[in-house]
Amino acid sequence: MINFIGCAAVDCKGRCAAATSAGGLMNKMAGRIGDSPVIGAGTYACELCGVSCTGGGEAVLLAMPAREVAVVMEYNGLSLQEAVDYAMKGRLDEGMAGLIAVSREGEVAYGLNCAGMFRGYATEDGTVKVGIWDEMLTL
Repeated sequence: MINFIGCAAVDCKGRCAAATSAGGLMNKMAGRIGDSPVIGAGTYACELCGVSCTGGGEAVLLAMPAREVAVVMEYNGLSLQEAVDYAMKGRLDEGMAGLIAVSREGEVAYGLNCAGMFRGYATEDGTVKVGIWDEMLTL
């Protein structure tokens, strides 16, 4: 079991932020720290988006999906969801992972290559959505 809390946010001026906390694996070796919170790997924010990702730490650290989302948005002109799909596809074959991201326009996207990931988001207009499996539910 992987313990993880991540957040991506955008303010009313379009400034993005991200944070990631990893409790790590149950029964981990003493002294082991989380790989996922490393900037660029599991946490990244810039003028385009904020991204928080976790999963198998070594796979996340090697693939650097959080930074990859921003890079393909900037250089390939992809939408946030297209960038998330690109970052998740093939790059994280070595481990399970999931990420959530927000663009400076307030678009929310997520991706996962495992059975499920607890996630949710809220907007300033009062929309609240949560999900575990494929579909997001409106509260």
